[in-house]
Amino acid sequence: MGYLVVVTALWAFSFSLIGVYLAGQVDSYFAVMMRVGLAALVFLPLLKPGLLDLRHKLALMALGAVQLGIMYIFFYQSFVLLSVPEVLLFTIFTPLYIAILDDLAFGRFTPFHLVTAGLAVIGAAVIRYKGVNDDFWLGFLVVQGANLCFAMGQVGYRRLSAALPPSLPRHHVFAWFYLGAACIALPAFALLGSTSGLPTTPLQWGVLLWLGLVASGLGYFLWNLGAVRVDAGALAIMNNMLIPAGLAVNLVIWNREADLVRLAMGGAIIAGSLWLNAWWQRRRRTAPV
Repeated sequence: MGYLVVVTALWAFSFSLIGVYLAGQVDSYFAVMMRVGLAALVFLPLLKPGLLDLRHKLALMALGAVQLGIMYIFFYQSFVLLSVPEVLLFTIFTPLYIAILDDLAFGRFTPFHLVTAGLAVIGAAVIRYKGVNDDFWLGFLVVQGANLCFAMGQVGYRRLSAALPPSLPRHHVFAWFYLGAACIALPAFALLGSTSGLPTTPLQWGVLLWLGLVASGLGYFLWNLGAVRVDAGALAIMNNMLIPAGLAVNLVIWNREADLVRLAMGGAIIAGSLWLNAWWQRRRRTAPV
């Protein structure tokens, strides 16, 4: 859980950095390519190719391609079809996808995960819901594509990690994850990006360096590492903890408007769902067989 909390804090700052210094100023596909490329550079010096066989290398690359590469293609396209509040509203369904996909991946059915993930969705909806336009179904489906990719990547890594030796140093193989994402990000910029939208100030380059080396490089490694050390219910809930965390950082540092009552109510519901999930896990471990 500690890894997920640390990355939540990192990504909470990242949302505001993107919104204040990059959005509408730097080409989004270039930003994605830079983030993926810089993240790969962090782990390439640590890579030991002989630690994984070809099948597991390709599996890790495929997870990176889905969780980062394809997810970003869906995510950025959604802003063409929807307003920012609508995109944020529709991302709250990720916990439900994680709970369902994790049960499918491991061949089980855990109804309680759906309950706690559903509570997390309700909490995020309390924070973000402001109503939607009538013509939003296509945008809704595009955002769900992004949500599904992010959820599939997390659950897939949990599944892959369970098949690998516990003693395997994950930092010596994680570069394959970013190389898989690069296989999507590079062609996406070549086909859809624009060189007229390159960064023009040292601050923008600095933000990209932070996002690539720290938020993406360190962040996704720690997030996926944490994802295999918690149960699916806790992982699903932590996906929505990013919403109140991001709003809190934005409010305190950049003084943006936020509904404090909604923030407090939604954050309390999400925190309550996390406590409920932890209580249930303790009860299940101590229950007589």
